[in-house]
Amino acid sequence: INFLFTFVSSMNETFFRPTFYISGLYNVPHAKYYYIFLCFVYAVTVLGNSFVMGVIFLARTLHTAKYIAVFNLAFSDLCGSSAVIPKYVEMFLFDKQYISYEDCLANMFFVFFFMTLQSLTLLALAYDRLVAICFPLRYHAVVTKTAMAVIIGVIWVFALIVFALLVGFITRLSFCRSTTVDSYFCDHGPVYKLACNDTTLNYIMALICIAAILYIPLILITVSYVCIGFALLRLSHGADRLKAIKTCASHLMLVAMFYLPIISVYIVILTTYIHPNTRIINSVLTHTIPPMLNPIIYTLKTKEILQSIKVIYRRAKLNYVMEGPVISN
Repeated sequence: INFLFTFVSSMNETFFRPTFYISGLYNVPHAKYYYIFLCFVYAVTVLGNSFVMGVIFLARTLHTAKYIAVFNLAFSDLCGSSAVIPKYVEMFLFDKQYISYEDCLANMFFVFFFMTLQSLTLLALAYDRLVAICFPLRYHAVVTKTAMAVIIGVIWVFALIVFALLVGFITRLSFCRSTTVDSYFCDHGPVYKLACNDTTLNYIMALICIAAILYIPLILITVSYVCIGFALLRLSHGADRLKAIKTCASHLMLVAMFYLPIISVYIVILTTYIHPNTRIINSVLTHTIPPMLNPIIYTLKTKEILQSIKVIYRRAKLNYVMEGPVISN
């Protein structure tokens, strides 16, 4: 591997800014079919999430606080997949595994930034369900469009600050050893562990970010559903209980698909040896499959979206009939 180093001198320390080599899968037969499969996943993700965003934008009945969060989830799913799959496929399908220092940091930022948006948006949707079921009479007064817009704005600012710091702390490191990143993108852990100076601050930031992305949101979502469970037990009519459960079903499926695979991979990595190829394949799938399935689940499981699709279809059909070409005899 050829290394391209840029020399920077500061405070009697020598810093090198290398071109990184993303190792990816190693000696996997028929790996190109896997990359082609990811192209299919990406195409479905783009179409599905664009469709959900389009329906929410066009249907006035969906201009509510809840669907502001759903729109943000679809947008972050779309951008998150765009930060991972196109670059990943380009690297390994076309043998372009070298990435410049600046591009590596940008790749790291956007992958984690949009992952955080996905996670915290799921938390915002859990808050929406909590208020709707536990405090139904106060729902429209508490969960307003303005309140949800502020929550989503805070999520964006929080993710921006945290991961600007995470990536910023990488710039204080000097890379004077191997520059082969044992991952499928410029992952934070494999990158900072290549440095030859003190990485304690980077390790602390990694722990903070894992807690912010995964553990704290999942704990809060679990607590919210425990409260929802107690509220459902107080309902006297079984039909009301079933209706309330149905309103939570889509969200619970999204939560399970997002958190369980990622946390499982982390637990396995920490507790036992896992082959790098297995880890990479599992990590890629946990990053790319949920964004593909989220719009499908919301389209099929959410009554409001299905009704809105029918209304938009009828409106488009009526407009076509009224504005279509006139056939003369």
